[in-house]
Order: sequence, then structure tokens, then C-alpha cells
Amino acid sequence: MLVRTVMLAVGVSLIAAPTFADPLPSWNDTDAKTEIVGFVNRVTDPDSDDYVTPADRIAVFDNDGTLWAEQPAYFQILFALETLREKAKDDPSVAASDTLKAAVAGDMETFLAGGKEALLELVTTTHSGMSVSQFQDEVRAWLETARHPKTGRAYTQMVYQPMLELLSYLRDEGFQTYITSGGGVHFMRAFTEDAYGIPTSQVIGSAGKTSYAVVDGTPVLMKDPGIAFIDDKEGKPVAIDSQIGKRPIFAGGNSDGDFAMLEWTTAGDGPRFGLIVHHTDAEREWAYDRDSHIGRLERGLDEADERGWLVIDMAEDWKTIWP
Repeated sequence: MLVRTVMLAVGVSLIAAPTFADPLPSWNDTDAKTEIVGFVNRVTDPDSDDYVTPADRIAVFDNDGTLWAEQPAYFQILFALETLREKAKDDPSVAASDTLKAAVAGDMETFLAGGKEALLELVTTTHSGMSVSQFQDEVRAWLETARHPKTGRAYTQMVYQPMLELLSYLRDEGFQTYITSGGGVHFMRAFTEDAYGIPTSQVIGSAGKTSYAVVDGTPVLMKDPGIAFIDDKEGKPVAIDSQIGKRPIFAGGNSDGDFAMLEWTTAGDGPRFGLIVHHTDAEREWAYDRDSHIGRLERGLDEADERGWLVIDMAEDWKTIWP
């Protein structure tokens, strides 16, 4: 009888005891995971000296190379190239310049040799002359059918599972999560809510020129030729200030294009966290940093330690890469 009573008491205590799910199950139990969880615990504990009110728990993240992959080229560029080729089938005059002719022919060496001017010409040709809603419909249609040339995955499956968990964990702990990326804001807003749980109002990006028009009696916003703002490097803190109005306490990026954002975020008063995703896993993803034309990371690696930023080693810190 005594044994049965003890066993019953133990059983009841186990049922009543709270269970704590791992908020980051796709992260290995390394120092990186410990640092992230420790920071979140400190800033959300009302009894902690580092407590931050929910209104000020703002986290910002780059997109390309931080939340989803960016090799062999930014996915928005791959979209633009495929869109150009489709347009050229119906109207060859769309690819009037030698640069665009090279892009249509798949001669990427010649196209990329054109530098920023070639990219601007490509974006102008494929991202303007239509309404914002029409453009985003085209993006969504492409994302439904297009597949990555290396993995064969849909591009929306090329998001990083550990970062999805981090975004969810932060939101569960009262953070507001924003994207601030060099990618086009209208391109990203076509998928970020479904992919990351981040609403369009919390997506900051580069922007082309837009204008208001009434087309066939319907008011629309039109995408016009030209660039209005580049949300990269020093532009990121400027955009965060103008669109959020507060300095974040948490910033995550992967390249030197994110350096100013991390520098500005972590220079503020009180607890701050800077995170860099370092691509070190050539087997499961890619390995690149200093010499890469895409996502170059040099200054961030050199100064991360002295600035107190956490450098995530993909190969060591992540159990899995993809969802």
C-alpha cells in the first residue's frame, strides 16, 4: 500500500510539473545557443537589471544570406533573369542592349562584367511598367514553380530552419521582428509573411521609384524606372530610424553590408546583441566569406570579437539547415 501511495504521488507530481520545450531545437548545444537564450532571458525577466520593456524589444534581420540562402546569386536576381528571358520570348526588343542580350543567352560572365549598371538595367526592365500588385503576383507565381539550380528546392524552402526558430522564439518573448535588407521591398513583401511570419509592415528594403495613377478608373501604385533608395550598408540604420523610429536591441546579418546596422544597434545604451551568420558549411550549404562576390564578410569577422558580436558557425552551431 505504501509503495502504491508513493508511486501515485510521484505520478501526480510529474503530471503537474511544467515542461519547458527547447525554443531552438535545430541549434546544437554550443556557446552560441547559450548566449542567445541567456540574452533573451535577461531582457525579458522583470527582476533582471537588463530588463527591457516589450515596446523596446526590437530585433532586425538581414534577409539574403541571413534568413534564406543567397548563392549562386541573390534570388531576386535569379527571378529577374528568368523574367527577362520570358519577356524576350514574346518581345525580343526587350533585350535591346548587349548586356541584356548576354543575360538572355545565359552568358553570365558578360552580364556580370557590366557591374551595377547591368543590374540596374535588368531591374528596370523587369521590375517597372506595372502596378505593385501586378509585380507581386508575378513574384508569387515564380516562387510557386521555380526551383533552386543546386538543391532542386523551392526558393521558399531555402530558408534557414534555425533562423525560423530564432524569429519565433523572439516573438514568443515579446520581441517585434523586422527585416531590413538590400533586397527589393516589394519583392520581399510578396512572401515574408508566409515564409517568416513577418508582416509586410515590418519589412524594410531597397525601393524603386513609384507613383500614384488611376488606370481604367482604378487607383494603383505604379512601379516606375529608377531607384529611390538602397537599403544596404550605411543605408540600413537610416532606413530603420525612418521606418521604425527606434534603435533595435538585437540585429542579425551575414555580410559587411550589415556592418553598419550591427554597429549602430549595439552602440546603444543597455543590453544589446549583434549576430553574424557565418557560412562555413560547404557540405550542407556553402562556405564563403572574405573573397565572395555575394555576401562578402571581412570586416565583420575581423571586428566581431572586440565588438562583442556573436558569430554563428553554420557547420558547428546548426543541427539542420533547411526546414
